[in-house]
Amino acid sequence: MSQCLLKARKPHLKSSLSLLQIARGMSASNGIFVFPDQAIFDLTQLLHKFYNLLILENQKKAYLFACLSVLMWSTVATAFKMTLRYLDPIQLLLYAVFFSILILGGFIIVQKKIALLCASEKKDIIPALLLGILNPFLYYLVLFKAYDLLPAQEAQPINYTWALTLMFLSIPILKQKMGLNDILAGLIGYFGVVVIATHGEITSLRFTSLTGVALALGRTVFWALYWIYNKKSRLDPVIGLFLNFCAGFPLILLACFIFSDPIPNHPVGILGAAYVGLFEMGITFVFWLYALKYSVNTAKVGNLIFISPFLSLVFIHFLVGEEIRSATLVGLIFITLSILIQRISLKVPGKSRS
Repeated sequence: MSQCLLKARKPHLKSSLSLLQIARGMSASNGIFVFPDQAIFDLTQLLHKFYNLLILENQKKAYLFACLSVLMWSTVATAFKMTLRYLDPIQLLLYAVFFSILILGGFIIVQKKIALLCASEKKDIIPALLLGILNPFLYYLVLFKAYDLLPAQEAQPINYTWALTLMFLSIPILKQKMGLNDILAGLIGYFGVVVIATHGEITSLRFTSLTGVALALGRTVFWALYWIYNKKSRLDPVIGLFLNFCAGFPLILLACFIFSDPIPNHPVGILGAAYVGLFEMGITFVFWLYALKYSVNTAKVGNLIFISPFLSLVFIHFLVGEEIRSATLVGLIFITLSILIQRISLKVPGKSRS
């Protein structure tokens, strides 16, 4: 342990010695300090080393927060499926959003953003409240119902096609153009959906639940629309999400009174809902923002998200008890490939979607 601490302190010790040597090398004349040429050279090197050390430490933090986010997101499909054994989709949504509001509110207090929230302008707050209809109300209601109708190994990979939906909706809404790579990405991605939904028997077109597949794909529309319209928001991301959830909660509560029961028959389901609210809707989002903030390049952490759907299948197999079909893996590979193709097209000069 002491050796590790000593090694960690060595760079700082060298830096201190360099500063001391530079200080000794300075001379004063009429109150004006004169730096020797060697001192200037040493100072430049010292600042360069300090900058590299700072970048390295920040990137380590970025990877830490990104890995935590990926790990947490990989467990939520399992949490959805297990909690839906005790709660119906509306009840799960009600309690998950409730716990998420508490978590996000806690972050706003800890990060001392209450003044920032109070200072937000009406023209920024109203759109954020309206977006609460899309997320969490419609988006998660459709998502949980899809998980209720489909095996987790089918619903989870289909959800990742939201990036393709975002691409296609950006054409009429944001007036963006679609290239050959975009068309290819769409064909490959939705072919993967068909492979998963038909269990590999493409010609038969037999689905576990056609309604479930339609809901899983429909959910991507709500998610894509949310991000398209949320793009113009000038609010702090955590504050914006907090307002989304605060606005969506009364709608979810009303839906629960009309179509379900706010008091669940199995209180143990509330624990599952708390987990979903904490790791799907709350803390993971904040961790991901930190990962993007500390990373030198967003691509360095952004590509880690591709680990999540494959890792999720591991949790689904061992915790939910589903036997993972080869068709699910093949279909997921097609979907992942389509998103990679789409990302490559975004990097082509003149192909910006901002």
